[in-house]
Amino acid sequence: MRYRLTFVVGLAVGYVLGTRAGRERYEQLKKTAREISHNPAVRNTAETAAQQGRVFAGKAYHTVSDKVGDRVPASVADRVRNLRERSAHNGGAEDDWGTSNT
Repeated sequence: MRYRLTFVVGLAVGYVLGTRAGRERYEQLKKTAREISHNPAVRNTAETAAQQGRVFAGKAYHTVSDKVGDRVPASVADRVRNLRERSAHNGGAEDDWGTSNT
């Protein structure tokens, strides 16, 4: 309940501030965000962070699978197996969330 109330209060505050700022300020913020996202340094940093995240996730996967071993419930093992098969059929191009593995 506390989180729901916090969300509603945040939504209300955002709405009031947004309506006071007006469309012109919104367009200015949108333009600035677009310029930042198209900046080559920002794009390179984001790609590097994503790549490092994939490397760490792979290491964590191997560490956890070594420690857990055969103690994983069959339902979880089946789900992982199905995800691997689906990934293999897609050529590994996308994960479950639709993001690419580039």
